[in-house]
Amino acid sequence: MVSDEKLQQAAEMLDGARLVSVLSGAGISKESGIPTFREAQTGLWARFDPEQLATPQAFRRDPGLVWSWYMYRLSLVSEVAPNPGHRAVAELESLVPQVVVLTQNVDGLHTEAGSTDVVELHGSIRRHRCMANCQGSPTLVDIDTVPHDAEDVPRCPHCGNYLRPDVVWFGEMLPEGAIERAFDVAERSDVMLVVGTSGVVQPAASLPLVALQAGAGIIEVNPAPSEITPLAHVYLQGPAGQVLPALVDALRARRG
Repeated sequence: MVSDEKLQQAAEMLDGARLVSVLSGAGISKESGIPTFREAQTGLWARFDPEQLATPQAFRRDPGLVWSWYMYRLSLVSEVAPNPGHRAVAELESLVPQVVVLTQNVDGLHTEAGSTDVVELHGSIRRHRCMANCQGSPTLVDIDTVPHDAEDVPRCPHCGNYLRPDVVWFGEMLPEGAIERAFDVAERSDVMLVVGTSGVVQPAASLPLVALQAGAGIIEVNPAPSEITPLAHVYLQGPAGQVLPALVDALRARRG
């Protein structure tokens, strides 16, 4: 378990912060039971390389295959709930003037846990859009209003093109508004809390460095050291579901 001294050090940093950004990755959602990107390759999907499924080229080549894989992944997300780590992040909003979550996850669990300002850098597996964005970017469509099943790719009601998950595939740019806001928030943060990310996927991996160069304190919560650890002022080693509630408790205790 993290030492009380380190928890107090991190709580002191948060106590004086006006804007706290939370950069989260797959680790926090894994604690809810969501397999990481590669861990989702089990059973029928074990013979596929996920990087060969998560591309525009793969979808154009075999839309049914890619759609089935994403429906499988969506079913996994639908069966889980936010864990104490997600809920602790949401609870920070009652203790800090402004908290902005910058997440690389596509599962929507931060929002479900109660966080009100979430920047989804890689989109959301819970949303779907027209492949052609025929009504503007993005052209979101509620698939519950369109006939479909696990293998039958639904069509856009506006133009007839295929619908696809509203996620960022390999070879695609991140949503312009999301990445611009993320860098702006990083530059203005007093503290950046980095949770459950390896710090290797760009451009999100550069956000802690941006925050650090702008004068922010960096707190990392991870079971094992990552590429971010050398940048962190405080490294709290352990699972987010245990460490973040303890950190929130320490912050509350400082407030009396």
